[in-house]
Amino acid sequence: MKLAIADQGAPAFDLVRSFSLEITAKDVESLFDAAPLIPNGTPISVTYLPSEDMDSRVTAARAAKSLGFTPMPHISARRIPSRNDLAGFLAALDEHVGIERAFVIAGDPATPMGPYEDALAVIRSGLLDGHGIRTIGISGYPEGHPEISDSKLMKAMKDKLEALAERDKAAEIMTQFAFDSDAILAWLERIRQEGIIAPVRIGVPGPASVTKLIRFAARCGVGASTKVLLKYGASITRLLSTAGPERLIDTLAERLDTSRHGEIMLHFYPFGALVDTARLIDDRYGTNLA
Repeated sequence: MKLAIADQGAPAFDLVRSFSLEITAKDVESLFDAAPLIPNGTPISVTYLPSEDMDSRVTAARAAKSLGFTPMPHISARRIPSRNDLAGFLAALDEHVGIERAFVIAGDPATPMGPYEDALAVIRSGLLDGHGIRTIGISGYPEGHPEISDSKLMKAMKDKLEALAERDKAAEIMTQFAFDSDAILAWLERIRQEGIIAPVRIGVPGPASVTKLIRFAARCGVGASTKVLLKYGASITRLLSTAGPERLIDTLAERLDTSRHGEIMLHFYPFGALVDTARLIDDRYGTNLA
């Protein structure tokens, strides 16, 4: 039964109102199935998986656009073989989709496959300055990164935001999926104290089994190696056995303070269960969040 908005609680409803979703190129059929449950204009990020090619990523972005959503293709810096490959990808998106947003991340490979060491190198390449792209998303790590210190993460974030401001691009921070509300809130307060005012989309998991969460963790940055997956596995199991994503959302909504935490939205990682995730949002927070 769909909950009445009065029963949902205004803070949680407001937090979810401007949510975004993530898909892979393989999720196009599911996106069509889920479309009636997703508000028009919702940002749909399209991942840059090594198993998918440029054409399939463009096709997924085009599908999102055709359904009335806002496609936000990912660019994985270290997976790009050459400047020409990046230019070709952006040109294809411009010609066949028409995009206003992109999300730029370093990516998993320890050694770059081409000329781009990290997201900052892609931003500084100048190739994002055309093609109608006005907003660039960058990564955030509320629970830290297994290979990078917090101080380096903070400097990298500031450098990327500065580079985007120099190019007159709007910035948005999108985080790995997380489960610890205390860690999320402390991280938000810390970045705001450092003068970072960009909107933040907090990554939260859609409905999924623990096994599936662990399998997808590497994609989202929670675990970049088997060792890290094992490290996070016990935490995921413990937390999800007592609190699903709804409780995390409710806790965040109750404790968020815009004066300390800034502008916050949610980004849902469906983990291959796009329809189930869209239905959970719709059932709990109202049809199309109207």
